[in-house]
Amino acid sequence: MRRLGFLIRKELIELRRDPRLFAIVVIAPIVQLTLLGYAATTDIWNVPVVVADGDRTSQSRALIERFQASPYFTIVDTVTTVGEIDPYLERGLGWMAVSIPPGYGRDVESGSGAVVQVVADGTDGSSTTVALSYAVAMVAGYAEDLMRARGIAAAAPLDVQIRVWFNAELDSRDFMIPGVLALLLMVVTAILSSMAIVRERELGTYEQLAVTPLRRWELILGKLLPFVIIGMLDVLLVVGVAVLWFEVPLRGSFILLVAMSAVYLLTTLGVGLFVSTVSHTQQQAMMTAVFFVMLPMLYLSGFIFPIENMPRVIQPVTYLIPLTYYLVIVRGIFLKGVGLETVWPDAVALAVWGLAILALAIARSHKRLD
Repeated sequence: MRRLGFLIRKELIELRRDPRLFAIVVIAPIVQLTLLGYAATTDIWNVPVVVADGDRTSQSRALIERFQASPYFTIVDTVTTVGEIDPYLERGLGWMAVSIPPGYGRDVESGSGAVVQVVADGTDGSSTTVALSYAVAMVAGYAEDLMRARGIAAAAPLDVQIRVWFNAELDSRDFMIPGVLALLLMVVTAILSSMAIVRERELGTYEQLAVTPLRRWELILGKLLPFVIIGMLDVLLVVGVAVLWFEVPLRGSFILLVAMSAVYLLTTLGVGLFVSTVSHTQQQAMMTAVFFVMLPMLYLSGFIFPIENMPRVIQPVTYLIPLTYYLVIVRGIFLKGVGLETVWPDAVALAVWGLAILALAIARSHKRLD
């Protein structure tokens, strides 16, 4: 027991002397618990809604105000025709659209049965199901208030018609599998590349390569290119399995999907190289990549929990995560069939993020070699 006590004391002293490992063991769990405690929620709040008000009467405004007053919905815009809601749903600016047809106010006043159409983006089937139930319940409550105000107990004066776009069956598998592609690329290229470079440094061969006639950019490119090739092969593999085995629809351009995946690889490789510059051992590289890269990206990117459901103080943090943009792109191409004209803002953000982190990682790598 005495020998065991000395060994435990020795390990604790080494842990205290290594600030990086201490931060991973002590600080990282506290930070993650704080962030994920707020972000990891299945509650649906602040669902972005676009309203197509073709009636423009006091009755239609009363219905819109009911949505605005609800904590479950946020009106992002009001348009006139149903055709104007397409860009909002395609770009993910709105989860749901409420269409109020011309003559709605007249039908409500006459009690002949006005029709309200709710169009939902079915990409995220579970969230859409909950949001639709909220919308139907709220409209039904509004109809009951109208009948109560008139002192009648007849049939409801409102009829809600529901349409689901992009994922009509609300199959969660169609929503999750494209996201698996993003996670797979992150694991393969970021974590493995960071460990491969650190392994060279642990063995002492990285410095030996640095004094060869190879230029620095050739050395770094030679270390990263194999993971680019592996990553692109994984893209082909995952897309093939998703489409042929799981029958997930690929409605958009396959060429665009491959091109956007290549842009995404800039960020994952940049992150992997950066982790390698702040790590001395493979163990540090693995723990840093998992705790500070993979888990935050997994929980704060919208892969599992919708960003709109997170507290507003956390939502800006999610847009600092590259996986957020790639998920919008890959799910848009798979399920919505959108093109570059729709996803270009996310593509630009992803490219800027990737070039920035890659440049920073290369600069730190040069400094370590010097």
